[in-house]
Amino acid sequence: MNKFFIKIIFLIVSVILISCNTKSTKNNLKTGIWQGELTMQQKKLPFNFEVTKANNLYKITLINGKEKLKMTNVKVINDSLFFTFHIFDIDIKAKFNNDKITGIYVKNYIKDYVLPFTAKFSAKQTNLESSDIFNGKWKMRFNSANTDDNYEGIGIFNNQNKKLNGTILTPTGDYRYLQGFTKNNNFTLYSFDGNHAFIFEGTKKTDTTFTGDFWSGKTSHETFTATKDENASLPDADKLTFLKEGFHKIDFTFPDLNGKMVSLSDKKYQNKVVILQIFGTWCPNCMDETNFYAQWFKKNKDKNVAIIGLAYEAKNDFNYAKARVENMKKRLHVNYDFLIAGTYQNNGASKSLPMLNHVMSFPTSIIIDKKGIVRKIHTGFSGPATGKYYEDFKIEFNKFINQLLSEK
Repeated sequence: MNKFFIKIIFLIVSVILISCNTKSTKNNLKTGIWQGELTMQQKKLPFNFEVTKANNLYKITLINGKEKLKMTNVKVINDSLFFTFHIFDIDIKAKFNNDKITGIYVKNYIKDYVLPFTAKFSAKQTNLESSDIFNGKWKMRFNSANTDDNYEGIGIFNNQNKKLNGTILTPTGDYRYLQGFTKNNNFTLYSFDGNHAFIFEGTKKTDTTFTGDFWSGKTSHETFTATKDENASLPDADKLTFLKEGFHKIDFTFPDLNGKMVSLSDKKYQNKVVILQIFGTWCPNCMDETNFYAQWFKKNKDKNVAIIGLAYEAKNDFNYAKARVENMKKRLHVNYDFLIAGTYQNNGASKSLPMLNHVMSFPTSIIIDKKGIVRKIHTGFSGPATGKYYEDFKIEFNKFINQLLSEK
């Protein structure tokens, strides 16, 4: 073979190797902290997530205030990125190139629920310094221009490590982990856990009052007012949902995850304290409650107690609902019983449990004694983000269950 052809072959091989190397570099998703952003209602919702890689497999962790949520079904195909948000039926579908990712955020269970998504690579998380002018406890009033669904809340805010942190409690549950910053007399708070997409903006009017706006997801917008009040309280969560006059028991028959029909009258639940959890896998507050119940049941399953999760999912499709619940069970390590009770739309929970005045919140827990008598119905759930409220709930819950277990 003459030298001319050898040079030609060398050049061809070199071009191929360079092309392969360039393609490989381009298609490697950078590991480290990325600053994501959703565009919703002409507002920008920032959040951080971390990309790691081991054994050629990518992992993504969403950083939401104090919590870290591991994403599932992470796939990198050429220059495309796909992943699912934790236990939710929500996906990111995007393209990446060097330091940028561009794509869409899709809630699969809601028609046409798509938001623009972008991200840029960063060596560290976003840090915006804050003052302590909003520290404390605030009695809040939320008002919606589109509905009559006005309600009260309690804002609990504190400045930690020069970041504004906190949460807002409402009669139906808390707004989980909020984090943001202050600037002059204004604050901005965000929460994004894969499902909740919240932006709060407030302006201090006096030393003891502020007003603002609350944007949630694709369409919801509310205004709020707040007054500083260290004694602020909400309606008693044990009195919002109750049995209608003449009823003392709960009756239902729903299929379990294998399609077998199950009722409270079944032998398995006789002479036991039973906790009915009305929930949905689409509900972040239900995720907090399920985490609590899963850990509690693991420690107490040998006692005369049972937990039944009544799942109200997004679609009237048994196989879809079953798959969502099984995914949640696996991700959250849950070992109590689940039944597919229906859908959450159109007051589905209230219609399927007509002995209740209403089901106004997901989650709602119904506690039944060993004789089958309803002893307590608790609306909503104050999760770990609420601090003392969560700790107080755990103490009261254990005290009440132990009381019921001690009864003959």
